[in-house]
Amino acid sequence: MNQVQEFNDYRSRMNEKIMAADNKVIKRFFNLDTNAYQEGALNVKTKEMLGLACSMVLRCDDCIKYHLGKCMECGLTDDEVYEVFAIANLIGGSIVIPHFRRAVEYWEELKTA
Repeated sequence: MNQVQEFNDYRSRMNEKIMAADNKVIKRFFNLDTNAYQEGALNVKTKEMLGLACSMVLRCDDCIKYHLGKCMECGLTDDEVYEVFAIANLIGGSIVIPHFRRAVEYWEELKTA
């Protein structure tokens, strides 16, 4: 199983378990996150690029994978993704580089999935 399928399977499985707990605050938080990325004054593509850049700066590999997947769904090109990577590295500094490497690896897998 490649890392894209592994990530998506794990995320789905754990989200089901989390939602099954039926915690109102958690459900509302997940809903807020979902709604924040809906079309609005900013289009979905722009919001996903922002999410990717922020995730890289915050150094959250799971978030990076999630937003890369969404960027792929939105039809981002390699050039667009690398511009997001460039901004994230500029803002986050050299500490982002290991996450950048893993992001490039994951992006390459997404393109073949």
